[in-house]
Amino acid sequence: MPMTVIVTQNVPARTRGFLTSVALEIAPGVYTSPRMNKAVRERVWEVLTDWQSYYPQGSVVITWRETGAPGNQRILTLGLPAKEIVDLDGILVVHSERTNP
Repeated sequence: MPMTVIVTQNVPARTRGFLTSVALEIAPGVYTSPRMNKAVRERVWEVLTDWQSYYPQGSVVITWRETGAPGNQRILTLGLPAKEIVDLDGILVVHSERTNP
């Protein structure tokens, strides 16, 4: 059971309350669980995905160690993150759109 980290931005109190029932909030919007099993993680993600339509301006990122995934890390996102995570030859990199001022 790997460490799971969930980061939220602009989500309602309902979502924050739900996450504190399965993980520890170590900083505003940052939740960790040192031993979240796959079934719990999948259920948490299912609930967050279902609730996403209620907070379209919010975003959620969840990550955990997964052997065999690019960089041995799985990352899922919801909402409108400013950055996109890309697999570049087995290494995870962050791609961000830059706009000229």
